[in-house]
Amino acid sequence: MTETSGEVQVVDNPSAERFEAIVDGHLAQLAYRRDTERLVLVHAEVPDEIGGRGIGGRLVRFAVDQAIAAGLLVVPRCPFARAWLRHHPELAGSVNIEWGKE
Repeated sequence: MTETSGEVQVVDNPSAERFEAIVDGHLAQLAYRRDTERLVLVHAEVPDEIGGRGIGGRLVRFAVDQAIAAGLLVVPRCPFARAWLRHHPELAGSVNIEWGKE
């Protein structure tokens, strides 16, 4: 699945287990593990060259949209994804989240 927001296009690359966005030739990614019940957000990486544009947030938002569409529980193990979801309760409240231990 693909989502476009302005100039940022986010795609799911299931073979690499990551959501991706290529911006100005740089790859931003949110690695995940998925099973029949859960989408575990493992690690976000946005190169410094494209940082500060909200790209990491777009990746997390896309992940949440994917989880909602598939009826999955979101498990934010990635510190960035966890913090981003905590700062966006309107989105976090739209999906079941297993916060676990901090």
